[in-house]
Amino acid sequence: MSVTYDTANYGYVTARVRSRRAVLFDEDDYRKLVRMGPGEIARFMEETEYETEMNALGSRYRGVNLIEYALNRNLAKHFNDLLHFSEGNLYDYLARYLRKFDAWNVKTIIRGIYADSDQQTIEDDLIPAGAFSERLLDRLVGADSISMVVEQLEGTLFGPSLATALDDYENTGVLVPLENAIDRAFYSDMLEGLPEETDRATGLYIQVLRAEIDFRNIRNALRLARSGADIDPGTYYISGGRLFEESELRQLVGNMDQLTEYVRQSPYGGDLDSALSELESADSLIEFERALERALVEYADTLSNRYPLSVCPVIAYIRAKEREVDNIRAIARGKEAGLTGDEIEDELVIV
Repeated sequence: MSVTYDTANYGYVTARVRSRRAVLFDEDDYRKLVRMGPGEIARFMEETEYETEMNALGSRYRGVNLIEYALNRNLAKHFNDLLHFSEGNLYDYLARYLRKFDAWNVKTIIRGIYADSDQQTIEDDLIPAGAFSERLLDRLVGADSISMVVEQLEGTLFGPSLATALDDYENTGVLVPLENAIDRAFYSDMLEGLPEETDRATGLYIQVLRAEIDFRNIRNALRLARSGADIDPGTYYISGGRLFEESELRQLVGNMDQLTEYVRQSPYGGDLDSALSELESADSLIEFERALERALVEYADTLSNRYPLSVCPVIAYIRAKEREVDNIRAIARGKEAGLTGDEIEDELVIV
C-alpha cells in the first residue's frame, strides 16, 4: 500500500509572509500620503519596497499613471513569489486562490472593450498574478469584440459560464451577466475537487473560501435590498458558502431588517456587528461595504493568529497586500481628482 504525504512547507512560507507583512504601509504612512500631491507620493514610494517598480517604470510614466502601474507590477511580483516559495497542497491552494487575478484580468479586458479603450490602456491595468499565460492575455487584449474574448476563453475555467451569459449580455447591453459568470466560475473552481472528508489543512482552506463567498453574498444581497430594484437575487447568488442557500437569499432580500438580523445572528455576526450598525444608520452602502471589507480582512487575520502554520496567514497577507495597493491607488486618484484629505480618508480600508 502506498501512502501519499503532503509536502506543503507551511513553516517556510509563513516565515516569508511575516517578513513581507511587516513592511506593509501602516496608518501613519497613509496619513503622510494623504497630505502629499501625486509627485510627492511617487517620490515617497521610491524610498519604500516599491522602489524597483518605480525606477523601472519611471522613464515611461509620470504621476498617478506611474503609481498605478508600479502598484500592479509589485502586486504581481509578490504573489508570484508566493507560488515560487510554496510546495505540495499549499501550492495548489494558492494557485487556486490567485486565479482571482485571472478573473480580474478578464473583467478588465471586457470592460475596456465595452468602453472602447485602446489596447495599451487595457494592458496597463492587467495584473499578471494568475494562471493565464502572457500569450493568452495578449490575445484577449487584442480581441475586437467581447464575443471574441468569450471565444478565446473557450477551454478555460471561465469558458462555459461566459458562453452561457453571452446571450444575456447581447440582449441587455450591460456587463452584469458576464461579470457574474466570471465570479461564479472563479469561486466554483476554488472549491472544485476538494474532498468531503478533509484534513486540518484542507479544512482551514475551505473555511477561508466559504467565508469569502459568504461575505460576497452578503454584500450583493444588501445591495439588492437597499436598492429596491426588481432583480432576481439568484442572478447574484454564488454557491459554496455556509450562510445562504439561494432560496433563503430570495426570501431575505425583500426585507432589509430581516436580512440584517439574519446576518447578525450568523456565525459572522460578531465580526460584522459594527458594520451592520453602520448600514442601519447610513444613507448609502458605501460605508457598509468598506466596513464589510475590513471585517473580511480581520476575519482572515483571526484565522491567521489561531492557526499560524497553515494557509491562513498566507491568504491573510494576500488580502492585506491587496488592501495596501487599493489604499495607495485611492489616495493617488483622490489627489488627482482634487478631493479633500477627509474625503480621501473615507475611501480607505485600514485595519
